[in-house]
Amino acid sequence: MGTVRLVIPKGRIYEKVVKLMNDAGYRVSVQGRELKPVSGDPDIELKIMKPQNIPQLVALGSHDAGFAGVDWCRETGSAVETVLDLGFDPVRIVAAVPESLSDADLRRKKIVVASEYERITKEWLDREKYDYHYLRVSGATEVFPPDDADMIVDNTASGSTLRENKLRIVAEIMRSSTCFIANKAALADPWKKEKLAEMRLLFASVLTAAKKVMLEMNIPADKADAVIPKLPCMKAPTVAELAGGAGFAAKIVVNRDIVATLIPELIRLGATDILEYEINKVIVN
Repeated sequence: MGTVRLVIPKGRIYEKVVKLMNDAGYRVSVQGRELKPVSGDPDIELKIMKPQNIPQLVALGSHDAGFAGVDWCRETGSAVETVLDLGFDPVRIVAAVPESLSDADLRRKKIVVASEYERITKEWLDREKYDYHYLRVSGATEVFPPDDADMIVDNTASGSTLRENKLRIVAEIMRSSTCFIANKAALADPWKKEKLAEMRLLFASVLTAAKKVMLEMNIPADKADAVIPKLPCMKAPTVAELAGGAGFAAKIVVNRDIVATLIPELIRLGATDILEYEINKVIVN
């Protein structure tokens, strides 16, 4: 037996990560502003840290695993293993300039480039052969052009903030989302490797379940041949005969995004008494 030291990010992603852990069954209890919450699993030791610091802390081995964005793993050059891409807060890391600045203008002079991503920014600028002065900033990068910077490198989800500040995207450098990451040495330890694999299984089951629902319905006997072959499902529908031979009861698990069209179609085919349920976990093996 042992302990997995797990680090959780502060900030906007915190609530999503804690919800994921709670839904997976690792109940997280936080007292006020305490930075060392307690897990319902005695084998997991928790700590809350800034997301920018997590990849390095995991790589150094002071923590066995944690949650961090692909961008900060790359920015810090941290040698960690991605156990599972959670898909939380997907963003693009982009280079953007004032709408009034042409591509040709960017090549005529030494430009000032503002970003909190120093490694990512410099690697891209060098690869694209820009003549530049890098300006390290923190937060609200979009306010720097045009007076204090010619270009910014920042993350964006929809691009709306850039457009509001009259900036246009000139390049997409990379994409990022929150991942469950682990220390390589921890994955070499048999007990920790198995524990992290169990956590990955449960996290993945929660994420899969969030995209699906269960439908339960009755099917009159004379409609069975029309309805049952049309039932979408993960493997095969669960079908049981109703008492008295009145028909059949069926259960299926389907993608949430097809329900709005599927239910009316099932009704047209003859299904009745349709119930929709939320699912907590989906484990396929």
